[in-house]
Amino acid sequence: MTERTTRDGRPRTVLLRRGEIHTPADPFATAMAVTGDRVAWVGAESAADALAPAADEVVDLGGALVTPAFTDAHVHTTATGLALTGLDLAPARSAEEALALVRAHTAGRPGGGALVGHGWDSSLWPEDRPPARAELDAAAGGRPLYLSRVDAHSALATTALLDLVPGVTALPGYHPTGPLTSDAHHAVRAAADAALAPAERRAAQRAALGRAASLGIAAVHECAGPEISSEADFAALLELAAAGEGPLVFGYWAGLVTSAKEAAEVRELGAAGAAGDLFVDGSLGSHTAHLHHPYADAPHTGTAHLTAEEVAAHVAACTEAGLQAGFHAIGDAALSAVTDGVRAAAGHLGAARVRALRHRVEHAEMLTADTVAAFAELGLVASVQPAFDAAWGGRDGMYARRLGPGRAATLNPFAALSRAGVPLAFGSDAPVTPLDPWGALRAAAFHRTEEHRIPVRAAFAAHTRGGWRAVGRDDAGVLAPGAPAHYAVWETGRLVVQAPDDRVARWSTDPRSGTPGLPDLTPGAPLPRCLRTAVDGRIVYDRLNE
Repeated sequence: MTERTTRDGRPRTVLLRRGEIHTPADPFATAMAVTGDRVAWVGAESAADALAPAADEVVDLGGALVTPAFTDAHVHTTATGLALTGLDLAPARSAEEALALVRAHTAGRPGGGALVGHGWDSSLWPEDRPPARAELDAAAGGRPLYLSRVDAHSALATTALLDLVPGVTALPGYHPTGPLTSDAHHAVRAAADAALAPAERRAAQRAALGRAASLGIAAVHECAGPEISSEADFAALLELAAAGEGPLVFGYWAGLVTSAKEAAEVRELGAAGAAGDLFVDGSLGSHTAHLHHPYADAPHTGTAHLTAEEVAAHVAACTEAGLQAGFHAIGDAALSAVTDGVRAAAGHLGAARVRALRHRVEHAEMLTADTVAAFAELGLVASVQPAFDAAWGGRDGMYARRLGPGRAATLNPFAALSRAGVPLAFGSDAPVTPLDPWGALRAAAFHRTEEHRIPVRAAFAAHTRGGWRAVGRDDAGVLAPGAPAHYAVWETGRLVVQAPDDRVARWSTDPRSGTPGLPDLTPGAPLPRCLRTAVDGRIVYDRLNE
């Protein structure tokens, strides 16, 4: 890391020049000065000549692009790190391949400790089924093993892990041989989390934050909670982030709040809000998202975890305490419960008070025209993941199998949200989908359903400023004098302006338009490579001079 102050204690000034600076302050800027933790100046080379003698460091960008760093608005940091450092089942293309990965992972970690893995998706496998428990018991050599599905809303567990959870067979969601959902899944996940050694947890968290920094991400929103991780995991992550070695972490704790005392307890944990994955329903892949009408491939409507009345009580208690609230909601019935509940709270407390807290909804996939309008009316932030559509959208994707092509084509309507003025904050839900901000922008601009596409500029704003606005910060996510110096430097090709309509899809930036360009994200084009990431002016990732 590069420090922000000189030996005599004054703020260091770094001048970056001879590049392309993506800033609203000057569409033709080629240079930027950072003093301490703030952007001090942006402008042209002629002015940079005058500033260079007084700078403590002058960086020749060599034509590289400098942008605001990204914010990932939905991450599970420890689980992401465990997928990076441990057992990642995403590459498995069959149940047998998944079992082979388990056997190899187990062999490489002798002893009797618990094992954790993530990422299997049997909907992509020829068997269309996950490994049975007996098969996993054999592959894991009788050790405790937890394997979360790619959407993290169901999991496989060995008998040895189930034995660590008394009464698990009586919990909702228990299955004698197959995946666990609901309360049974949450109980087994808690047992797996408790079995992690502190050193293993810290290594996973460092790995995840290091990967984020290498991708130009300066801040992540950790979505934790009693049914997802643990207070110990949450505290350890916030402590690690406070050391200032990597991206900033804004922690959300998904605890249901019904009183001022409970709101204070969330604050005492260091949380930015009682939000994130406070489950109103589950996921489409696990058949647990709550729908108004049954699944196309299952004779039920999923799982409802919170009613509109419970949503209203949570939002009202949080609003009265001045605490941001939020929910996980994917299915149309779950989103109706959220908007009905928030509207009821607004009716009781006043719409202005509710809107002021910028309460947020994670995923918000199966929206209708009515719920989009309600998001706008109630000032709800849509914390969404464009990579979901890239992974599971389209006429032949998982969404179409779960819902049928008609309903699947309504999912993730980013254009409708944008037109309605709903604040968008982009994220990955890592490890559900990988940390990949430029890939997320591409997924939004080239949505599998054409009517839901948004311009790259709008997508970029959602993945930079949008994440900051979602935590109540309107000064960050942009490179302008006085703004926090969260920036990334990129090796990339020519800069263009892209819109979702192919007739005006892209053109080389015309100097007369005053519109700053961004990298070409057309599918198949190479994505930018991060050369440097700075957080509050401190360099947390650097390959610029290699």
